[in-house]
Amino acid sequence: MPGKFVVKKGPTGKFRFSLLSTNGQVVASSEAYETKRAALSGVASVQKLAAGATIVDTTVAVAAAPKPAAKKPAAKPAARKPATKKPAAKKK
Repeated sequence: MPGKFVVKKGPTGKFRFSLLSTNGQVVASSEAYETKRAALSGVASVQKLAAGATIVDTTVAVAAAPKPAAKKPAAKPAARKPATKKPAAKKK
């Protein structure tokens, strides 16, 4: 069973509609309309637009473009040469 729109006339004489879920909970409420015809037009607009509506979440900070990582020179292992002794100078 799909949700439903309920149109009501308020104490001020203006019309409003609510969108109810399948369990009867109010999902959305409209603004006040001067006429019933205007309220029904609002219902038609919601029916038409909601099916393809996108979600815009403004509660999440927009991530800045990631900065490229600075290139570090590749660490080269230090090559160790075996210690060699120089021949002692000959005495004369």
